Amino acid sequence: MSEKNREAKRTARERLAIEREKQKAGEKRRRALIVGFAVICVLALAGVIGVLAANADKDTSDTAGPVTSPSGANGDDRPAIPVGKESARSTLTVWEDFRCPACKSFEDAYRTTIHALTNSGQLKVEYHLATLIDGNMGGSGSLRAANAAACAQNSGKFTEYHDVLFKNQPPETDDNFAENTRLIELARTVDGLDTPTFRKCVEGGTHDSWVAKSNKAFQSGGFQGTPTVLLNGKNIYQDRAMTPAKLKQMVQEAAKAKG
Repeated sequence: MSEKNREAKRTARERLAIEREKQKAGEKRRRALIVGFAVICVLALAGVIGVLAANADKDTSDTAGPVTSPSGANGDDRPAIPVGKESARSTLTVWEDFRCPACKSFEDAYRTTIHALTNSGQLKVEYHLATLIDGNMGGSGSLRAANAAACAQNSGKFTEYHDVLFKNQPPETDDNFAENTRLIELARTVDGLDTPTFRKCVEGGTHDSWVAKSNKAFQSGGFQGTPTVLLNGKNIYQDRAMTPAKLKQMVQEAAKAKG
């Protein structure tokens, strides 16, 4: 074999060796990129899982924002709007939802008696507002109406507006109270309630978080539904023999016993 041929073969082998080294280096870079990409995907997935887990711990029924209580509201853990004199010997605790048909039936039957007892100073009522129907039927009418009622409390018109809402309650499946314009329209039937301050409170959802807190207290209270009505701690709504006349008698007897 001539010297020229041997040199050509050696040069070919060297070129082949160099090409093989390039291929090996390229393969190493490819594997490194694959591993790096896999690590990034795992970290990203872990981040997503972490966010989902964090959100799962949040109570989605709560309305975001600071809790702004209406004027005169009481009860830190169980927010309530009190009606009647603090010195009254009996307390009626009422858990209600403005979209709840059974709550309307209770109000229609007992409204006159309750007003007479509170006006005479014999009974104090604590109204706790819930949004049960929003959860069951969908919509936001319970929340919007409860916020509007809390806005009316700021103007000293809670009782009147509370009664107007129940008297004009839409069918359970009709989320009519979700419309702020409807709530403001009903406010015009209460003397002195429809003011720029009231409208701003309704439209801005000033007390939404307070209502959400009240509803959370209802959910954790072990109650079976709305209305839940307690007289001096005793559930009287479950008493099938209960009537407005019997309620009046119980309140008067309690006043005598404590007096």
